Amino acid sequence: MSNLGQCDSDFYQSNYTIDNQEESCNDSTAYGNLYGSRKYNNQIKTLKLGINFDHIWQKTLTVLNPLKPADGSIMNETDLAGPILFCVALGATLLLAGKVQFGYVYGMSAIGCLGIHALLNLMSSSEVSCGCVASVLGYCLLPMVILSSSAIFFSLQGTIGTMSALVIIGWCSLSASKIFISALDMEGQQLLIAYPCALLYGLFALLTVF
Repeated sequence: MSNLGQCDSDFYQSNYTIDNQEESCNDSTAYGNLYGSRKYNNQIKTLKLGINFDHIWQKTLTVLNPLKPADGSIMNETDLAGPILFCVALGATLLLAGKVQFGYVYGMSAIGCLGIHALLNLMSSSEVSCGCVASVLGYCLLPMVILSSSAIFFSLQGTIGTMSALVIIGWCSLSASKIFISALDMEGQQLLIAYPCALLYGLFALLTVF
């Protein structure tokens, strides 16, 4: 009888262990399927929209922090979702500030993009696309949007406004030149690239202040 009871005890213990292992395996498999399904759905959304939100966020952070090193592989992509958003935001804030000349923003963007595109092709050993230049210049409009937003609440035609505009121009041109030298392997030429960028963003600052 004792042997029979021991056998029964071993039998029930082994079944209980197997059931626990099967449940654990099923739980891990279900979690893996759920995680894989979410990841797959995110990839499908990215492919359908043609927008990589993670890259947009990384580029925005790079512009907001001029001292942060730029990832050339990401910045060399032709992404126009962020630049279009910032251009529209700049035009909208100028309109709210009572400046109806916001239509010049888009014309200046096109002319400035073509000019800097030609300049970069002359200075760089590798050819750069016009879409890449437009993407970088558009992303670097973000500080200018901050300046135009402040113009809604108080006038920038004064010493404080002028100093703020100069800081924003330097911020935009420094960020743009940093991204260009990282994407095009143009180390040591940042100041040469920052100068035409400062001229372009200076025009935007004039529209914003006056």
